[in-house]
Amino acid sequence: MVNITINGMKASVPEGSTILQAAQQVGIYIPTLCYHPDQSVKANCRVCVCEVEGNRLLQAACAAPVFEGMVIKTNTPKVLEARKTIVELILANHPQDCLNCIRNGACELQTLAEDLIIRDNPFELMVRGFEKDLSTPSLFRDPDKCVLCRRCIEACSVIQSVNALGVEGRGSEAMVVPTLGKDLIDSPCVMCGQCIHACPVGAIGEIENIDQFLAAVADPDTIVVTQIAPAVRVAIAEEIGMATGELPMEVFVNGLRQIGFDHVLHTNFTADLTILEEGNELLKRVKEGGTLPMFTSCSPGWINFCETFYPDLLDNLSTCKSPQQMFGALVKTYWAEKMNIDPSKIFSVSIMPCVAKKFEADRPEMYDSGYKDVDIVLTTREIGRLFRQSGIDFSKLPASSFDSWMGAYTGAAVIFGASGGVMEAALRTVYEVVTGNTLEDVNFTGVRGFEGIKEATVDLNGLEVKVAVAHSLSNARKLMDQVRAGESPYHFIEIMACPGGCVGGGGQPITKRNQKRIERIDAIYLEDEAMPIRKSHENPEVKTIYEEFLHEPLGHKSHELLHTHYHDKHKKYL
Repeated sequence: MVNITINGMKASVPEGSTILQAAQQVGIYIPTLCYHPDQSVKANCRVCVCEVEGNRLLQAACAAPVFEGMVIKTNTPKVLEARKTIVELILANHPQDCLNCIRNGACELQTLAEDLIIRDNPFELMVRGFEKDLSTPSLFRDPDKCVLCRRCIEACSVIQSVNALGVEGRGSEAMVVPTLGKDLIDSPCVMCGQCIHACPVGAIGEIENIDQFLAAVADPDTIVVTQIAPAVRVAIAEEIGMATGELPMEVFVNGLRQIGFDHVLHTNFTADLTILEEGNELLKRVKEGGTLPMFTSCSPGWINFCETFYPDLLDNLSTCKSPQQMFGALVKTYWAEKMNIDPSKIFSVSIMPCVAKKFEADRPEMYDSGYKDVDIVLTTREIGRLFRQSGIDFSKLPASSFDSWMGAYTGAAVIFGASGGVMEAALRTVYEVVTGNTLEDVNFTGVRGFEGIKEATVDLNGLEVKVAVAHSLSNARKLMDQVRAGESPYHFIEIMACPGGCVGGGGQPITKRNQKRIERIDAIYLEDEAMPIRKSHENPEVKTIYEEFLHEPLGHKSHELLHTHYHDKHKKYL
């Protein structure tokens, strides 16, 4: 421990702490902008400066380590004036359209300006006048709003190992740009959206589809149907002022009816269906000598990553569509027939924790129903905005049940939202299919948790199946390099593009800390434990769809609607 004095208070803090960390431990707030608690220290904005006795210059609290006997002052007139001037200079190059900004009310620069009581800026407003980059269906870039914190670059290059963003120019001419070409669509961006969580302002955000949704709701001839991804419920509570996981599913369903959905169904139904298709695909590959290891195919950011960086391993991908796209194909075929609805009148909306899902819905392969399978994707954040726009008081809203057909689901589907969940759900079903025995303990805890890579071996009546789980693409790259080198011991690998899995998706409520993602994971497993059915193959509606429509896993109808193929994107960047 190191003894310091901070703002006249004596304290003991761990050796190696920075001034910022020491201040946080004793309850003193120091403002920051470039600092991110789960990233490396950058110390380039200087908003966190403070005085240290014996130093002529102000010190950056995020980078300066404490030492024995250190005397620190964080709120002297000199410090406050320096911070205020730094933020005023940033604002002088920043658009003043806060009321129209996607991060209005959730902007770190906006918060800083208020905390530092900035009312009149003495510096002339000189916005650079760059055009917005609207080249992808998932993300936009607004270079004028970039504050050069470089947090997005670290998220993209270190956490995701994609390197789609970099810095061009020096000094006042420096700016964050896509690494190849003018626009994001020309870069190796996989559209995972982790840069959105890293960005402190509105320089990067999701492409909104709210207006398209409202137009569909306003059309009396359009039937608006939604599906809800498993990671959405635990996080949507954060958007409406509740604790993580606190909003009951049935109340959430009623909220969706209040904003205009005619029918509310669940992606969890097709998550259960995915397990039947994917599990049988794995067994077929193991028994017949197919390409192994088999990779899961639920995460579109991961699919984009594989197409871009590992096109030679595309045959390892499961041919199963994601649950979102399985649902889209079935809602305009099976469900439309069951409900006696003209599929041309159905407007299919998915509610997802993921911005890459917007890109996935637009893929040309996703029209197997005869129509665009999923018309638009709304993120958890977009649904939160719609709830606030509609003025819904969830504390007084009664419960409402899902619609018939494609609304039933099991605990196995719920855990799709967490890293390791797809693997665990598959093992619950594959074990019983192979052994013929009832699985008494359905909890495969070896594939749970926030470790970057997890592995397990499962004994299926003498058949040992080795599995691995990775979340975030830098961890995926380690497993992929192993497979490419011919050194992988695994049969089945689950990969999710985002930290923590879908709970940490690019469309979830903005969070800077992995601890929040861990809270969402905990809420996911609590929901699973409370479910009356926890194995996908026991879902009664899944049984019915095979009896009435699909007939068997991997059958002709399944291949037509529920399976797909992917493409080599690497040659685009050569």
